[in-house]
Amino acid sequence: MLHVPPLVSTLTIGLVLAFSLGLVAHRLKLPPLVGYLVAGILIGFAPAVGADQNIANQLSEVGVILLLFGVGLHFSVKDLLSVRAIAIPGAIAQGLVATPLGMAVGWALGWNPAAGFIFGLSLSVASTVVLLRMLQERRLIDTERGKITIGWLIVQDIAMVLALVLLPAITGLFQGEAPPDAVEMTRQVAEVVGKLLVFTLVMLVVGKKLIPALLHYVAHTGSRELFRLAVLSIALGFAFLAAELFGVSLALGAFFAGMLLSESQLSQQAATESLPLRDAFAVLFFVSVGMLFSPAIMIDAPLALLATVAIIVIAKSLAAFAVVRLFRQSTNTGLMISASLAQIGEFSFILASLGLTLGVLPNEARDLIIAGAIITILLNPLLFAMLDRYYAWRESSDGRADEPLAETEDDETEVREEATPTREPIPPTTLSDHVVLIGHGRVGRYVSKVLLEKGVPVYIIEDDSEDAADLNAHGVQALHGNAADPEVINSANLGEARCLLVAIPDAFEGGQVVEQARAINPKLRIVARAHSEAEIDHLAKHGADFVVMGEHEIGKAMLGELNNEERPITDATKGMATAGPIRGR
Repeated sequence: MLHVPPLVSTLTIGLVLAFSLGLVAHRLKLPPLVGYLVAGILIGFAPAVGADQNIANQLSEVGVILLLFGVGLHFSVKDLLSVRAIAIPGAIAQGLVATPLGMAVGWALGWNPAAGFIFGLSLSVASTVVLLRMLQERRLIDTERGKITIGWLIVQDIAMVLALVLLPAITGLFQGEAPPDAVEMTRQVAEVVGKLLVFTLVMLVVGKKLIPALLHYVAHTGSRELFRLAVLSIALGFAFLAAELFGVSLALGAFFAGMLLSESQLSQQAATESLPLRDAFAVLFFVSVGMLFSPAIMIDAPLALLATVAIIVIAKSLAAFAVVRLFRQSTNTGLMISASLAQIGEFSFILASLGLTLGVLPNEARDLIIAGAIITILLNPLLFAMLDRYYAWRESSDGRADEPLAETEDDETEVREEATPTREPIPPTTLSDHVVLIGHGRVGRYVSKVLLEKGVPVYIIEDDSEDAADLNAHGVQALHGNAADPEVINSANLGEARCLLVAIPDAFEGGQVVEQARAINPKLRIVARAHSEAEIDHLAKHGADFVVMGEHEIGKAMLGELNNEERPITDATKGMATAGPIRGR
């Protein structure tokens, strides 16, 4: 009888069961990640099925790497530095709140102070995967709130790298051991900080030129297979080098690689190529967490588990909200950041493993951390759903002009400013009888050039902030944003537009844009682009009047040239060649 390798069985069983239960969760109107966690719990109850916990953990690490790499592609060094003033004190405040409370729980359970310290520290750090999935689902990555939250997360990751180095000495002090040699301790801290600084310098100086140059070189080979392989090699390779050479976490290395690649004009294509693998491996993270769950802890220590969840969801959230408001951010921003950080994950498990290795953390503490992680991961989507209802209620309350508001004038202003959960209200364009163009990559740049030369008014929505700013600087109305966002597409004044051109290469996102546009203006002519017959059907189903497939148009042009032995290069052809550098797609 043939034996299925553990890697294959773990990957197959994990993905198949996650898909099945994720589909059931979706049918029950629950977030799919609920199904993924349940899949892991079921596998954990039946180890004989062939799934290996250690392999599942390693596979989930790949998902974390690709996820942080993808986030880095939408981030920049400037974005990271712009939120440091709030992210650093915020991350510190959460640690100062969660750690003493965790030690109090440990004291009540009779643990030694070292165990309580590691337990509390484990509760202070949020899950990278869960946080980013929540932000992506709500299209908050590119908002100010999303940038603050991601910066907060990066600060926490860096702090945990330092904590892993210092924990052996700190726990020794709690246990009454002789204080470590001050010189040796200083040397260790200086070594870690030095490695972080060298890593940052190498990435900024070398990586900023090497990574985009490598990807551009591969793009010019014309091989999509090599391009996809290059993207994965950059994400995984730089994460590996960061961990092996500089002692930085894999996730942090991948984030920096993506952030530097975001400077490239091919960053959008890189994100598209890494998306399928990223999502598949990220699912395995939730499966691996579920496999760790020990249900006995719910019976053996229910009050301790309740206290653990309260520290993560309530205490940490209150600390985050207080810091955000202290820095004069809006209430909505504070609520969103608080909800985003109200769970624990990867680093919590790493800290727990270190505590067990050092012999100071009891198994009960590890089980509480894992159970707390699963419960708070399940609660996180519910928190966001409650926020959505709160935002809707505030917005509807603000819209009742015939009922006086109880707030003062300043409070009323804040309510109006916070009616939208993601950004300040976007005023609609005053253009009429205009063409709305979604996407300003290779296709969009050519289309806008021809239309503007003909004097046709154009309103452009582009997710590259620099490109949008450049268009506005040259007198072309452009908005930086995601057109699938209802508020963004509403700014295009589709009721007065003559046509909508969807030039983005992502058919799934394009379908969302088409569907919303058709609902806004049923008579609007909508033209979209596709790369396959399936994408044509998808876009047509959502309301596109005409879908252009590049391969078809090239074929038609070639057939049309059969009777033309010689044909000079037209102005239009020249325009395609000289429309400017490729940006974004």
